[in-house]
Amino acid sequence: MTHSTTHFTSFDGTRLAIHTEGEGRPVILLHGLFSSANMNWIKWGHGVRLAAAGFRAIMLDFRVHGDSAAPHDPEAYPPGVLVRDVAELIDHLGLADGEYDLVGFSLGARTAAHGCASGVFAPRRLVLAGMGVSGLADWKRRAAFFTRVIDDFDTITRDDPAWQSRNFLRSQNVDRGAARLLLGAFEDLDPATLERLSFPTLVVAGDKDRDNGSAEELAALIPGALFEEVPGGHLDSAIKPELGEAITRFLAA
Repeated sequence: MTHSTTHFTSFDGTRLAIHTEGEGRPVILLHGLFSSANMNWIKWGHGVRLAAAGFRAIMLDFRVHGDSAAPHDPEAYPPGVLVRDVAELIDHLGLADGEYDLVGFSLGARTAAHGCASGVFAPRRLVLAGMGVSGLADWKRRAAFFTRVIDDFDTITRDDPAWQSRNFLRSQNVDRGAARLLLGAFEDLDPATLERLSFPTLVVAGDKDRDNGSAEELAALIPGALFEEVPGGHLDSAIKPELGEAITRFLAA
């Protein structure tokens, strides 16, 4: 299976990493917060599964994540910065509207939803994974939780609800100062704008995942969207083969 890692320069000069599996129809995959392309898509075989089904899995490391740069200049985090980075990636790849599929998990799903609802992205098919309505419309609550994980990193104890997120952040060796700046660049999305999505969409989430609210309610807001559950909660659903299988099935239909 063909695997490569390359870099490109985004709109503000930030160097971002792209990991690629396969040589078929392009599908762009966006990972979750404090994660990376490797942790979300490569390590658990989702990228290879897509490549085997005839896709070219193009897996971006967001700024501050994975092999991408983590600038400490606050000006590197304007509102909607990740949407702009993905738009730059699409332009870098020379892909026109409808020539690619788009998949996002958690933060990646937020980014995909924002870009699609605003008309910046126009994929052939869209998958929103690990995301519900409140994760889009009530970001301030989630941002406060993750900001506390960063600010109280050294004092969070095992009995704290933030313990699991704190350990995941540590395991991924994320630059906490840059991550805190990035958290301030995210904006709420008006759920009514999801009516603008005119391409086939799958909303998929773990059967125990409530971190970002109801995924089923999210699917109901998107015209014609399908909803599918896979095993697991928010973090462990991403590592199970059922997630990759659901994504591949939908994109290959």
